Amino acid sequence: METLHVPETVPVMTLPNTVFFPQALLPLHIFEPRYRQMLRDVLCSNRIFAVARLDPAQNGADEPLPSIASIGIIRACQKAENDTSNLLLQGICRVEVKAIVREAPYRIIAVKPITTTAGTHHAELELLRFEVMRLLNLRRRLGTPVPKGMTQFLESIDDIDTFADIAVFNLCENSALKQQLLETLETRRRLQLFATALKAEIEDQRLRRKLQGHLPDDHIADN
Repeated sequence: METLHVPETVPVMTLPNTVFFPQALLPLHIFEPRYRQMLRDVLCSNRIFAVARLDPAQNGADEPLPSIASIGIIRACQKAENDTSNLLLQGICRVEVKAIVREAPYRIIAVKPITTTAGTHHAELELLRFEVMRLLNLRRRLGTPVPKGMTQFLESIDDIDTFADIAVFNLCENSALKQQLLETLETRRRLQLFATALKAEIEDQRLRRKLQGHLPDDHIADN
């Protein structure tokens, strides 16, 4: 991954409430005509394109782009008989979206690679990593579902910056927060913000349990 060349321009998919992160694996179903054309073109070249969050709150705007997105490389692609495709995209790096180069037949953007910084010494990052894992496990015990094997996978990641990105990509449901964390280039700050959000979720879960009492989930309105 470190030897991949980042092009100056790349195609981009804008997807509702989807925030893509470096190293993450994103399954995609390609069915729109413009993206089918885009896929054919990138498969014949470098297999690279960007994914950017489409904010549904931007009413009336024509697919507005965030200032920072991520580019990825196609690791696997399977085409169906109806010309749709299923693919697996792996994140390469964050990029600054500098400009829209063209719109048709699909959008192409000019990008600049962005690197992250630690923001502190390794020992503090390890403490923050431990705190995030503790909060994730507590949230899971309070009832938030976690994909099978995700806890063990996160514990196996050596690089803390990668850990932060993979944890947020897979276990944060708030797309606005995910976009904020994607744009947070300091690893320390990203872990701190994620931990704060997890604490708020846990407090909400505890309050909900207290108010619910002994009623099952499908009868909570009777409380």
